[in-house]
Amino acid sequence: MTRILYELCGTDVARPFSPFCWRARMALLHKGLEFETAPRPFTEIAGLAPDAGKTVPLLVDGERTICDSWTIAEYLEDTYPDRPSLFGGAGGRAAARFIDSWANASVSALIVRLIVKDIHDILAPADQAYFRETREARFGQTLEEVQHDREGRVAEVAKALMPMNIMLRSQPFIGGDNPLYGDYSLFGTLQWARVSSPLKLVETDTPVADWFERCLDLFEGEARKTPAAR
Repeated sequence: MTRILYELCGTDVARPFSPFCWRARMALLHKGLEFETAPRPFTEIAGLAPDAGKTVPLLVDGERTICDSWTIAEYLEDTYPDRPSLFGGAGGRAAARFIDSWANASVSALIVRLIVKDIHDILAPADQAYFRETREARFGQTLEEVQHDREGRVAEVAKALMPMNIMLRSQPFIGGDNPLYGDYSLFGTLQWARVSSPLKLVETDTPVADWFERCLDLFEGEARKTPAAR
C-alpha cells in the first residue's frame, strides 16, 4: 500500500512551503510510516479530492483520504496506535490542540503579513494571479502594502514567541525530552517562513532558535534538506 501526501509547492517542486503540509509530513515521519509526497500548485489543489476537501495537506492512505493537518494527525494517532505517539496521551492531545491553535492565531497570523509578497514571488504565473486576487481580497490591501516596512514589524514575532522561549529554556522540545505534535505545529509555521522568504524572523542565540535547529535535524535532517529561501 502506498501512502501519498499531497503538498503545496511553487515553481520549485522540491521546496514545499505550506505550514500545514509540514506539520503532516513531520507527523508521518514521527510515526515511522512510509509515504510518497505529491507536490501541487495552488490552482490544482481544489480538484484533487473535492469530496474530502479543497486544501492541502491531503493524505491518501489506502482507501482513506484525509484533509487538514490536525485531522491527519488525529487519524495517524488513532489508526496506528502501535507507532510512536504524536500526543503522549489524552492530556497531550489537548495541549497539542492548544499549541496548534496558538501557532495559527498568534504566530502565523503575524508572519503572513511579513512574507506574503515573497510567497507570491515563488509561484508560477497562474498561481500568482490566484494568490494575489484571494489574498488582497482577504487583507483589503495590495500584497506590497501588506508587506511594506516589514523590518520594523519583525519584533512582533519575537513577542509572540516569548512563551516558547521561556518554556524551552528548561527542556529541548515542546513535548519535553522528545518532540511531539505540538513541536511540529510551531515548526511547520517557522519552516514555512524559512522556505518562502529570506526575511530573518527568529532571533539567533535564543531557545526557540536552538529548538528550531534541532527540529531541522530530526529524522536524519529531512526538513533541512529543503533549502531555505535566499
